[in-house]
Amino acid sequence: MRRRLTLKLLYDYPSSKRVERREEMQRVDSLLKELRDLLGPLEERIHGHPYLSDLEGRKIGREQLRYFIGEQHHIITSDLRSVGLLLSRHGLPPGRDFFWMILQGETEALKALGRFASALGVSEEKLEAYEPIPEAQAYKTYMAWLSLYGSAAEVAGAFLANFPAWGANCGRMGKALMEGYGFKGEDLFFFELFSTPVAEFEEQARLVIDVGISQGVDPRAIKEASRMLQGYELMFWDALYNVSSK
Repeated sequence: MRRRLTLKLLYDYPSSKRVERREEMQRVDSLLKELRDLLGPLEERIHGHPYLSDLEGRKIGREQLRYFIGEQHHIITSDLRSVGLLLSRHGLPPGRDFFWMILQGETEALKALGRFASALGVSEEKLEAYEPIPEAQAYKTYMAWLSLYGSAAEVAGAFLANFPAWGANCGRMGKALMEGYGFKGEDLFFFELFSTPVAEFEEQARLVIDVGISQGVDPRAIKEASRMLQGYELMFWDALYNVSSK
């Protein structure tokens, strides 16, 4: 009975709507391809960053890792508020489901960063007293701007472009820390968390983008948000490299 009802609904669904839906998804596919082409050079610089090479070569001292922890502490605590604001602005599906998923991930990341900090001997008091580097904090500043003024589709597009690059670097960094610095697996859950793909992430992000474009969001705005956030990602690694190499 359920199967017959499903088939009937599909049969009754206007063919014009099916064509329109297919065209919308093709539009998202085309936009994401443009994004990959646009951001390719930036991603190459992020993936091949000298900070990671120096870490793998043990050229960065253990004490210098406190910069990574301090900067990330400030970024994540700010991003939690930004995503919370996005959740309040976009309280209906698909934005609500997408940003709720992101908020849960950021909450776990902050806890995991605390475990890494403890393994390095960095206390909560030292984290709170840490003075961040302006260049490394540009990412969170733009994220806060997007949470106030950006559409859900712009944020989803920016995350869809940025998270894989960040995740790949986290995976490489976690491996280097385990092999070259003697950290244990449980100390490095922060890096595992970000380097492990979430099955629903891309699907939900695409849906948010699709709905946004259907409601009039300019694809150019999505590309701009993605380019900007990815550029600030590179600035984070540049700033970290500069301060850690002194």
